[in-house]
Amino acid sequence: QVQLVESGGGLVQAGGSLRVSCVASGSIFKINVMGWYRQAPGKQRELVAAITSGGRSNYADSVKGRFTISRDNAKNTVYLQMNSLKPEDTAVYYCNADVFDFLTVTTSHEYWGQGTQVTVSS
Repeated sequence: QVQLVESGGGLVQAGGSLRVSCVASGSIFKINVMGWYRQAPGKQRELVAAITSGGRSNYADSVKGRFTISRDNAKNTVYLQMNSLKPEDTAVYYCNADVFDFLTVTTSHEYWGQGTQVTVSS
């Protein structure tokens, strides 16, 4: 029983910045990888960025150099700092986490947040 809650989405102008956050709560033993996905209207959901428990990260080519993912393991929280935003970044952003809970300490399960809307105007 784990929940992910996102916050920080909104409307910004092209070239602006936005920071979204996601906090995991519940029967958490350990969180492995955490990441951000996004889905624009009429398109498939895609991976934006991911980060391991050790702090290693990777990004989609479309956001490299503009977005930065980070996490606070003590707070079970992952962040996505989005700079130099473009209209093409407009999408619903979803938080994802691979979690070991106290009921399944040897097997992890993936959880998703409800999503937060990010809209970038021209």
